[in-house]
Amino acid sequence: MKAVILAGGLGTRLAEETTVKPKPMAEIGGYPVLWHIMKIYSAHGIHDFIVCLGYKGYVIKEYFANYFLHVSDVTLDLANNQMEVHSVHAEPWRVTLVDTGERTQTGGRIKRILPYLNGDTEFCLTYGDGVADVDVAAVIEQHRSSNHIATVTAAQPPSRFGVLDHEGGRILSFREKPADGNWVSAGFFVLSPEIGKFIDGDDTIWESGPLEQLANAGQIGVHLHRGFWQPMDTLRDKLMLEKLWASGAPPWKIWQ
Repeated sequence: MKAVILAGGLGTRLAEETTVKPKPMAEIGGYPVLWHIMKIYSAHGIHDFIVCLGYKGYVIKEYFANYFLHVSDVTLDLANNQMEVHSVHAEPWRVTLVDTGERTQTGGRIKRILPYLNGDTEFCLTYGDGVADVDVAAVIEQHRSSNHIATVTAAQPPSRFGVLDHEGGRILSFREKPADGNWVSAGFFVLSPEIGKFIDGDDTIWESGPLEQLANAGQIGVHLHRGFWQPMDTLRDKLMLEKLWASGAPPWKIWQ
């Protein structure tokens, strides 16, 4: 099974990072958030990836082109232009990097990679800027047991602001960032290639037209995720994720 990752957007809300690289290459603990997402899928046995490139996609290509060298112990014989590999720490990944256009919308990017599925009857899809401890295997199983064309993972994001309890003109307690009760799409989809017929072309925004059509047709299921989920939209989000990684027990690190 393949996992498709949308990694082509401009990332304007994280301009501190994205002036020189695409947002999925912004790092958490020295590793691109894209790497963290791939590790989540890999922990569930999915090692075959299709990455949808756009804005500064060459940065992602160069990262994976040199990945084996970065994670291996080697001796370089410069005079003879030879390399001896001593120890390899690379993951068992197969990564297909597809230039889906710098200005292509999310739906258009998905449609462009459908030929690379090579006849697969289903595939995973997520965004290249969010991490979670989602049980990917459970989402896949739910999708397979239904007759839906699509299944989406939903999460309850915490409120941006803390809550205070008060009575009689005095504060009783503070509660930090409780969930506000609303469910939102957290990505981590499982889809049938049939979704292609709901996508017109490059200008199609996946989150509006196709998803709305699938919902109206009763063809999209939902997997409720009550664990950790956090997109990296802003510098504030990035710093929070960096702090969690530095703690030694980031909640999305489900791999060994």
